[in-house]
Amino acid sequence: MEKEARIFVYGSSNICASCVGSPSSKETEEWLRAAIGRKFPDQSFQVEYVDIFAPQEEADMKRIATMIVEEDYMYPVIVIDGEVIAEGNPRLKDIYAMMTERGYQPA
Repeated sequence: MEKEARIFVYGSSNICASCVGSPSSKETEEWLRAAIGRKFPDQSFQVEYVDIFAPQEEADMKRIATMIVEEDYMYPVIVIDGEVIAEGNPRLKDIYAMMTERGYQPA
């Protein structure tokens, strides 16, 4: 494994207009943590929720949150190691592929 993956779920407590009926960003963060943990057991990774409307201290997080708001991304937006890999309702297949590319071994 190259390094511990940092997966960020950017979103808001308000569900985006295009995503009515979908899980909230916070629910997506919890779901991803559980799903990734089952697929890649006993391997270290982080899944963190980032509110796009809250002030961010890290420059990269602030840049991504601003981009999501200004460019009208559908959220949640999933970012792994600074790379946007999904917006709206994420596909586990894409996230698992990114984890495997980083050296994680599926169960």
